[in-house]
Formats: sequence, C-alpha cells, structure tokens
Amino acid sequence: MAPSKEHTHPLHHLGSWMPSDHDAHREWLGGVIKHVDNNEKELHPVLKEFQDLIETNTRVYMLLEGMFKEVPKKKPYSQDPTGHPEIRDYKHFLQVLNHMLTTAPSWTDKAHRVGLVGLPINAVLDWPMGTPSGYAAFLDPEINAMLKKVLNAWGEYLRSPASADVLNSTSNGWFGETGHRDLTTVAKIGPTATETLEFHQMFHCDPSAPNYGFKSWDDFFTRLFRDGMRPVAEPDNDRVLANACESRPFRLAHNVKGRDRFWIKSQPYSVLDMLAHDQYAEQFVGGTVYQAFLSALSYHRWHTPVSGKVVKAFVADGTYYSEPLFEGVGNPLPHAQDIDIAGQVTSQAYITSTATRAIIFIEADEPAIGLMAFIGVGMAEVSTCDITVKEGQHITKGDEIGMFHFGGSTHCLLFRKGVNVSGFPEPGMEENMPVRSRLAVVS
Repeated sequence: MAPSKEHTHPLHHLGSWMPSDHDAHREWLGGVIKHVDNNEKELHPVLKEFQDLIETNTRVYMLLEGMFKEVPKKKPYSQDPTGHPEIRDYKHFLQVLNHMLTTAPSWTDKAHRVGLVGLPINAVLDWPMGTPSGYAAFLDPEINAMLKKVLNAWGEYLRSPASADVLNSTSNGWFGETGHRDLTTVAKIGPTATETLEFHQMFHCDPSAPNYGFKSWDDFFTRLFRDGMRPVAEPDNDRVLANACESRPFRLAHNVKGRDRFWIKSQPYSVLDMLAHDQYAEQFVGGTVYQAFLSALSYHRWHTPVSGKVVKAFVADGTYYSEPLFEGVGNPLPHAQDIDIAGQVTSQAYITSTATRAIIFIEADEPAIGLMAFIGVGMAEVSTCDITVKEGQHITKGDEIGMFHFGGSTHCLLFRKGVNVSGFPEPGMEENMPVRSRLAVVS
C-alpha cells in the first residue's frame, strides 16, 4: 500500500495516534533526529544492554542491521524534511531511542501541521518494520524480550513527575488549544454529547493546579471519569452487555476457527493463538469475536461487560512491533513495493494473536452467556496491560477489570459457540462507543 498523494496517515483515522498529515509525522521525526545528532548523550543502561545483545548475537545483528539497510533508498524513505538521512544503522537508532526514553508523547503544531505524536518509537520504526528483516526481527523472542526491558524503562519515566511537563497549555502541550479541544470533543459522547462540558468537568483533575493536578503523564493517561459520566447500561439486566472500553467498533466475526492464517491480508481470527493456547481456548472455537479500537485521546481503563466470576486472568507476553509481510516491501503480492506507513494499526486483527495482551476469562452469572473472554491487546509501545482483578473474584457489570498504561490499543470480547449474542454496533462508525454503555444483548 503506497502512501497517498495527500500523505494522509491512517493512524490518525483509526485512533489519532499520529498526525493526520504524514508530512507532519516526518517533520517531527526529522526534528528529533536533528536534536539527537546535535546532542549525543551516553546511552541509558538498558540501551547499553541492547547494544551488547546486538553486537554479541550474530542473528540479532543480522536482523537489526538488515532492516535498516532494506529500507528503500528513494523518496519518501530517503530523507526526512530537514535534509537529514533516515536512520540507517542500529547505533543511530539506539541514540534516537535514548532520547525517547526521557520524552513523553506530545503534540506537534508546526506550519499548520497539527497532530499528536502518540507512538514516538513506532514513528521511528515505521519504515524498518516493513522490511523482510524487520518482519523477522520483531517476531524474534530475544529481541522482544529486550524491547520489553526498553519499554519498561520508558514506563518508569512516564510515571515520574518529569513526564508531566507535556501537560501544559502550549501548542505542544496536551492542554494547548488543539489538545484540549480534541480531548474534550472525543469524550463528549453518549449522555454528555449535547451538554456543554469542559475536560475538568468530565474527568477527575484540577485545572488550577500545575499540569491539571496530574502527577505524571501516566497518571493523566489512566485518568478517571467523574461520577455519572459513564453510567452502566441496564445494571439489573444480565442479558445486556456493557461496553468494555471507550472504543470504536472494528470488526465482528462469527464461527471463528481454532487456527487460521492470521498473518494474511484478510487477517482472520485464530482463537487458539488469541487465547495463548490456554486450557479454556477450545471452548471458543466456532464462537463470536467482537473487536474495537481505542483512541489515543480517550479513557483507557477496561470494564467488565457482564457480572460474574473471574475464572482466570493473566498477561501473555508477545511481540511489540510485529506487522505482517503484506504491510511492507516483503509483500509477496505482485507489484507490491511500498511500506504501509500505518502497518501497526491496519493490522489490528493480526496483533490479537501476536502482541502482548491481557486475557481474562469470566464465568457470567447469566447462564445464556456462561464463560466469556476479554482480551486487552497492546500495540507498539502501548503494551503494558495491567489487570486489576483476581482469579475467583466476583465482579459486577461495569466494574473496572484493568487498564492500558502509556496509551491504549484494541480489545476483543469472545463468546462460545451457541451463545446467541446480537445487536453489536456496526464497524465503521465515526466516534467511540461510550464505555459501560449498551453494547449487545444475549437471547
């Protein structure tokens, strides 16, 4: 898939993760590279460990060097807008990553190109991910284990007071004119859609305090709605499912297979892989999958769609930057020579089987539902899945069950074969479904 003439970035349309204008994305990256090149610093300890892995492991060295060398040497890959070459080797990449580890996601507002750079590391890897070596690298267990350490180090910064500096009212801040407007607009759905409400009226915060009272960037990103903002749909009717996440419908599939070729362009669901081959996974073969996508600007906590008992809850480690071959220069289809600049996001179904994800099995109180599953799927650096319920715990429809840290991605609800669930919203709607609102009904 070639970048369009207008450079429209699908990441924006599927969740506002990156500027809608791809030139703004490249301009931002060019500025980062220029800053890094002029301010080289000693590598963070975790990146020294990463460098050691690269330089002492032949396979890792081949893959990471190869993915930079395989990026086409032509426009739009050859240069960033400032005239600097794109990152072409692992040492330069580690230096750029070194800068990222002490930088929180922010807005860009230059030359009328406005948008959120919500996945900064993903932005750096956009082209290398789409190469044959990149495809292999980001499926490699040792590389993913190292990336987990790197992202944990970034997470430590995002939980620190220093990361709250981007929560300001400048043009690059989350509460600047563009950021504040978009944060408020995306939350004005459901019962609040027609009300004149400001951000501080919808979320717990203090607009008179520095950084709106948030202690860190992660504190802001896991913010809580004020009471009454997201009421639970028909709390006394166990046949009505509540929406688990503030999210936009992505796909609905019935009679899903146990194993399927989820890495091909149609990205069919592969239930056993999605559920990490757990002992309960077989029960969902032939059942229903509902998937919805979270916006970068939205609420990122998860809520149970049903009342019932938590049977099992765990995080399955997986990949962080893997995207299938059809998104890049390794595309086996004829005449496919370009890298999809939004491969991570357009591969939403693919990552349900490969990415790091939280899996929660719930035995619903309603017999017509029985055992169901929730999957919270990490995407790129948004991969810290935090489960906040325990096995054996009884939960009531609408209760919190976990959250994404440092952003959000996508989630799935799975129902067993024979469970007659209907009324799901149609994929393609323009705005989010409010969390805890009516999602579907079981008959």
